Amino acid sequence: MVKVLIVDDSASMRLFLERAFSADPGIKVVGMAGNGEEALAAVERLAPDVITMDIYMPLMNGLDATRRIMETHPTPIVILSGNLDPEEVMTSFRAMEAGALAALPKPRGAGHPDHEREVSSLVQTVKLMAEVKVVKRWPPRAGRALTLEPPTMGEQRQAPLQVIAIGASTGGPVVIQTILSGLASTFPLPLLVVQHMAKGFVGGFVEWLAFSSPLPVHVATQGEEILPGHVNLAPDDVHLMVQTGGRIRLGDTPPENGLRPSVAALFRSVADVYGKNAVAVLLTGMGCDGAEELLQLRRKGAVTIAQDKGSSVIYGMPGEAVRVGAAANVLEPAGIAGMLDLLARKKR
Repeated sequence: MVKVLIVDDSASMRLFLERAFSADPGIKVVGMAGNGEEALAAVERLAPDVITMDIYMPLMNGLDATRRIMETHPTPIVILSGNLDPEEVMTSFRAMEAGALAALPKPRGAGHPDHEREVSSLVQTVKLMAEVKVVKRWPPRAGRALTLEPPTMGEQRQAPLQVIAIGASTGGPVVIQTILSGLASTFPLPLLVVQHMAKGFVGGFVEWLAFSSPLPVHVATQGEEILPGHVNLAPDDVHLMVQTGGRIRLGDTPPENGLRPSVAALFRSVADVYGKNAVAVLLTGMGCDGAEELLQLRRKGAVTIAQDKGSSVIYGMPGEAVRVGAAANVLEPAGIAGMLDLLARKKR
């Protein structure tokens, strides 16, 4: 039984969420709070397994409450955004930076066509986050590499690198921020990123990353040129891929591994177009999206990297990559940034 604490300043939304959760026999709502101060007291008193957290509340907002909870009683937190305007979405990512695990829009009412899907997604996310062991943030420092076999960098360095592909899911936004903030403004390689997230959040994700990244970050568009030193993020609900000639290709083909955009689609296209001239990085996330395609890239001579277990919120995707032998290098986030910088200096 997953014990949930609902934090929202709207009494009607608290009741709506309580009914949604109570319909699932695996969830028990143990308490509700109307602001961040009430949430702090409730967390100490009730010891919930998961907290759903509103952003804008009186006395103490969701961002400050998240910070305080993660400092005093670390608990998995799911941010629920009621308004997908840029400011609120940005604040949602700041809450993830403070320790929240995921951000979702609040489900629409029963009369909306997306109601059941959104409620199902929220319930599934809450159950998943209940299984996550909340860990302290890793400090910004030089990474420690765990090499699973003798390095093959000598062979890989013979091929000029042209692109970096990154895939991530749960826990990925903060890791991607860590990696990008560790790169120099003169970084010469383009980066293509697939981050699984709820619809409506990618624009705020770009703005949030732009605060700490020395590189320009934007949402990829159909047919645009892949430019050195630019970060291209997959848009909502389309696959991000590459095509011959160094241009972006977006596709609305069916989801892969239940996901669109999928890491698998990106990695497969990078393997086809760039092969040994690519670097591919698979980060924290549930499931196995991208693991087999990372192996395909490694077999073609690409540099392959997976995030290490200790820094992963969920070790599903990188763990599967390690299991199948797809990752030549296993690193924590700061170490990934360091390795990418090393590879870029070889290019320069």
